[in-house]
Order: sequence, then structure tokens, then C-alpha cells
Amino acid sequence: MSGKHPANLSDFGTLAASVLDAMKARNMMVATAESCTGGLIAGSLTDIAGSSAVVDRGFVTYSNEAKTDMLGVPEQLIDKVGAVSKDVAIAMAEGALAKSKADIAVSVTGIAGPGGGSDEKPVGTVHIAVAVKNKPTRHLHCWFADNGRTSIRLETVQTALTALLDALD
Repeated sequence: MSGKHPANLSDFGTLAASVLDAMKARNMMVATAESCTGGLIAGSLTDIAGSSAVVDRGFVTYSNEAKTDMLGVPEQLIDKVGAVSKDVAIAMAEGALAKSKADIAVSVTGIAGPGGGSDEKPVGTVHIAVAVKNKPTRHLHCWFADNGRTSIRLETVQTALTALLDALD
């Protein structure tokens, strides 16, 4: 990506291909659990021919109810810490791993704007988690500049794909 922000989903081709190649080399499957990106991570991976060899499934869990129903995130956890939090991101990634045939799962939850932010969690706040079978779950807390909803969502996809690659090392 050479330091510039992605302009659209097609900018992820090389990065997504690197993720797929690394997973193929390790004979691993991936699942995604997405809130603020609405399926863009899974979309960037499945945009590449042959991705079915490593992409198991994607969960778009935009609502709190979906996070609970589809991924098993405890409703009490969301009530206590909020959907946009480290704990919920981790629970989403671990839930995606548990409810799929994947060996690795990435989750994202955040505030893409234009509204919905607060002093504590401004627009651009994103939590990303990567769960790998038999390893501790990794977490990233990101603050992306409020350069618009699309920018925040695309930066989240880029960061999540990079986090997947990092977790494979």
C-alpha cells in the first residue's frame, strides 16, 4: 500500500492475495466477523479467484443481537463494555473461530461515522481481534482519522488484513 490510504476495495488485491497465499501455505482456513466493515474484509478475500480454498465463512454482525445470536457474544458483556470494545472484539473473533471450520478468525467492531461517536469513543475508534486455534487472541485498538465513513472502513480492512498476516508469523 506504500503508505497511502486505500481509495477503494480493489486496492487490497495484493494484500489480500498475500493473506490467502500465507494461509494456503499453512493449510489454514479463515473466518471473518465484521461489524463496522459490513463484510468488506470477506469481500476483499473472496474477490480473488481460488479463495474458497482458505475462506470458510464470514459473519456480518452489525447489530448487537447478531453478535450474540451468531457469534455467542454475551449480551451482558455488550451491555457492560459496549459493542465497540476490546472485550467484544475478542469475543467476536473467538466466537467466529468456535462457530466455523476456520483455524484463524479476524473480527472488527468500530464507529465509522459520521455520527455515533462520543468523547470516550470518537468516530474512527475501531477494535480488531485475531483468534488463532490454540494461541492467545491478539487485539488492536485503532483510532483512524475522521476522514469520512468510507475512509475509516477501508483503513479498517487494510489493518485487519495486515493483522491476519502478522498473526501467521
